[in-house]
Amino acid sequence: MQFKHSLMIGICSAAFFSACTKTEQHAGETKSTEDSTFQVAADRFADLQVLRYEIPGFETLTAQQKELAYYLYEAARCGRDIIWDQKYKHNLKIRKVLEAIYENGKADKNSDNWKKFEVYAKRVFFSNGIHHHYSNLKFIPEFDFTYFSELVKGCDVASLPLENGQTADQLLAFLQPIIFDAKVDAKIVDLAPGIDNVTASVNNFYEGISQKEVEAYYEKIAKKDDPEPVSWGLNSKMLKENNKITEKVWKVGGMYSAAIEKIVYWLEKAISVAENHKQKHALELLVEFYKTGDLKKWDEYNIAWVADTESRLDVVNGFIEVYGDAIGKRASYESVVSMKDMEATKRIATIASNAQWFEDNSPILPEHKKKEVKGITAKVITVIQEAGDASPSTPIGINLPNANWIRQKHGSKSVSLGNIVHSYNEANKTSPMLKEFAVSEEQIKRAKEFASLAGDLHTDMHEVIGHASGQINKGVGDPDQTLKNYASTLEEARADLVALYYIMDQKLVDIGVMPSIEVGKAEYDNYIMNGLITQLTRLNIGENLEEAHMRNRQLVAKWAYEKGKAENVIEFVKRDGKTFVKVNDYTKLRKLFGDLLREIQRIKSEGDYKAATELVEGFGVKVDQELLKEVKERFNKLNVAPYKGFIQPKLIAVKEGDKIVDVKVEYPLSFINEQLGYGKDYGFLPVNN
Repeated sequence: MQFKHSLMIGICSAAFFSACTKTEQHAGETKSTEDSTFQVAADRFADLQVLRYEIPGFETLTAQQKELAYYLYEAARCGRDIIWDQKYKHNLKIRKVLEAIYENGKADKNSDNWKKFEVYAKRVFFSNGIHHHYSNLKFIPEFDFTYFSELVKGCDVASLPLENGQTADQLLAFLQPIIFDAKVDAKIVDLAPGIDNVTASVNNFYEGISQKEVEAYYEKIAKKDDPEPVSWGLNSKMLKENNKITEKVWKVGGMYSAAIEKIVYWLEKAISVAENHKQKHALELLVEFYKTGDLKKWDEYNIAWVADTESRLDVVNGFIEVYGDAIGKRASYESVVSMKDMEATKRIATIASNAQWFEDNSPILPEHKKKEVKGITAKVITVIQEAGDASPSTPIGINLPNANWIRQKHGSKSVSLGNIVHSYNEANKTSPMLKEFAVSEEQIKRAKEFASLAGDLHTDMHEVIGHASGQINKGVGDPDQTLKNYASTLEEARADLVALYYIMDQKLVDIGVMPSIEVGKAEYDNYIMNGLITQLTRLNIGENLEEAHMRNRQLVAKWAYEKGKAENVIEFVKRDGKTFVKVNDYTKLRKLFGDLLREIQRIKSEGDYKAATELVEGFGVKVDQELLKEVKERFNKLNVAPYKGFIQPKLIAVKEGDKIVDVKVEYPLSFINEQLGYGKDYGFLPVNN
């Protein structure tokens, strides 16, 4: 599972960031620099801001570790085309057209239309496709089709993705409704109730098949009482061929083979320089999975990966998260290459070492508690590279593996992405958000003093003890399948509630990870403000909530508001025509969080789909449109980008002959140049898979 950053990340979260020498690229050379000289902000367009992050401590790695990092970095990048195609079957074709216009087109680069084209193209590159990375809705260019036609026809014909004798005019006729008609293929993931969520979603996970057919197919092969259930469907596209349901498996020799072969090539090089036997064994199993497509081999890999707790370097690589599938079966390609931040890990490791205490003292029902919490490994990581669904938009915390039975029997790894959070916070130091939306000077003062640590602790507990808590009743089966389109929202809400419940507990003071309960109050202020008001800045007028993390936050905050209304636990305050939200009783709010945690754990443990539907649809989806309009008007005056993402550092191998003797880090400044470079160096898949 991933913990996505909230709009208020600059206020509420900062990682312990080790003080060490940084490196920055200047005029083609890598040299040392201080934190304050590194330029975090790189670009700004539409509702997006592009940042940069550093890799502190990379220069302290051994030559072998640097070589390993380089191979894992290359493996990560080689899967880029996969996420584009997974999101929408025409994304690669559109991307190649945009690349051709940039590289070979003829246009007046000073015209207003060209500037509008640049914004559209950057939005597409940021989202890995033509649908918004967060809302899942297709965005439409501000230029018209006539101008687009001029751009395409100004390209060298050889640079365009023309197929089977297709002309430029035919290509344009094909692309016109796809790009310019808002009603055509409008949404990647449609979670609405009472519809066929498979056919309503335009991701490239299914073709010519209904949700009922998909569910019936897996009901035949999945055993509800299987103690080690296979994650059926995780690595394949499902479709009908000759009226027969089939799966196109993502593996060497299967779908996406051209990219996966490259991933395997670099992973095999990584195996040759692995830090130790456990890491080598895990990577060997990952390669075997990619070669065979065998999901049981994927489980073996995850078990081996969890067992590797000694390596300094680590990697997430594979088909990981199922947020992109409305029914939570198929996973998106993702990779995160990292190294452990030794100093910053102390805080999160302290929380992990007390995981059993947190489970034993949880407000959930006794029968839903784990008798023995196994193998939680927690650390703060320094990210070296992100790719696929983790880039440009990134999580700030990760807890894996996702298979519930592996987590229960073998444990899990929880990480906080320290240098990523640091860059977010650096970019948001001057944000006017807190002043605009905080209800009082008291809240502002508390936030300035405690909210960064509060956000860190929330992320730590969300990942370490949140996702790792609770157990499923025997015979219920995989909760991702029993709770269907509500599974992701409820799992994120459950993990948030664990963090919220314990951030007001004296235990955190006693174990030395926070100085006082005031830290918890700062987090309650922020969470309620974000869940009820500030996250609405990400929506357009008329929209309701679609994304799982946003639904989760409103569900938690709105449920607590409604249930505590009689005692005025949370209050909406009107002042000077503006709406604010205020927590009046932190102790009672904590109890409400505990009550909701108990109910959501029950829903998950029992597979209660009816209750899941009522909870998410009743509290997590619908938005007060009048409040949304007001919030948007206030927010638009602040000139703040609601979404942020990153340009990735570039690793340069220094060779003597064929041998890598060192690896240097460069920090590119241009987002569009980075993306065009990816197209040249990692564009392995054909436009129609």
